[in-house]
Amino acid sequence: MLTLGMYIQVPFCQTKCTYCNFHTGVVSSDRFAPYVEAVCREIPHYKQFLSEAGVTWQSHSGLCDSPVDTVYIGGGTPSLLNPTLLSNMLLAIRDTFPCAMEEVTLEADPETIDAQKAAEWVRGGVTRISFGSQSFVDAELKTAGRRADIYRAVPVLREAGIRNISFDLIAGLPKQTHDSWRQSLTEAITFAPEHISIYMMEIDEGSRLGREALRNAPRYSARELPTEEAMAEFYELAQSRLAAAGYEQYEISNWAKPGFASKHNLKYWRREPYLGFGAGAHSFSGEQRWANGHDAAAYVAAIAEGRSAIENVEPVTRDSALEEEIFLGLRQLGGIDVLRIERQYGIDLEEKIGHLASKGMVERDGNILRLAPGKLSVSNEVLVELLM
Repeated sequence: MLTLGMYIQVPFCQTKCTYCNFHTGVVSSDRFAPYVEAVCREIPHYKQFLSEAGVTWQSHSGLCDSPVDTVYIGGGTPSLLNPTLLSNMLLAIRDTFPCAMEEVTLEADPETIDAQKAAEWVRGGVTRISFGSQSFVDAELKTAGRRADIYRAVPVLREAGIRNISFDLIAGLPKQTHDSWRQSLTEAITFAPEHISIYMMEIDEGSRLGREALRNAPRYSARELPTEEAMAEFYELAQSRLAAAGYEQYEISNWAKPGFASKHNLKYWRREPYLGFGAGAHSFSGEQRWANGHDAAAYVAAIAEGRSAIENVEPVTRDSALEEEIFLGLRQLGGIDVLRIERQYGIDLEEKIGHLASKGMVERDGNILRLAPGKLSVSNEVLVELLM
């Protein structure tokens, strides 16, 4: 049965990380309730707003009647919100769509968590917490503009009944060394979260850290970024340590204990439909992609006036769909079904696959093509060669 994912964007933070260039901001808490009210209005009026923007959602067979089985509340730091506001957004989804919510994820900062909040999250339907922990080393957290309070937060969540916790770690933070990376991995594994994501540090030129790095300036320890070779070694160490601890790698950046792969994120990688609500939220129907404008104040104003906040609608062309199929498919360790893709898109990949296999970049198992072990970090190179 076709199911839907729902994404809710909460673009508010209590501090801005030095490496971040997302459309989020530190604002007064007085803006939280009006923003949530706008989201709760956008959800039941989504058909009207999509129609105004030229989105043909209702013409896609089965989408309007498909049950919602995953919700992801991200940001920003949505755990800053009063639990009642979070519950109101989930209630708006339940009142608008048929629901069979199997996984409801809330992104959270550890310092925003207390026992009362956690209990209310569980009562409201939250089943999964995703922590942007990034590191367990104080010196690295300081360069990122973050704090570590995860040692207190995790037991609070467990006591409240949260049985699905995810940690994010970043390989390549300023001041990070092989020893400190090993320490972060050890600490993360000791907590025994159900899910761990490892992201390679990407320097965004628009972030504070990125601007310092481009100038070879000293702020935020920008001169102490690890080399690309060191980051690759960090990644390989994570692969071996997490496998030894019982985690299964199912995507380039993601590991989970058996049965705890992120159901919502798998929708993105499998190109399944999802609807996004809130400022900057993206959506996908299979034939179109669209997004709301990023400015939170403009978003609230548009919804209050009964107007769509959608600023960008793009058709998914045959070429872009093929590129997504290969790129997103190869990110997953399950690989791609070459025969299905060749039939669906009328192409022949055999010669290119043979060339890549001869270089040890990919491996073939019947109709299934995967990146070769040790080549997960060069997926873009394989994609370019397959699509040339």
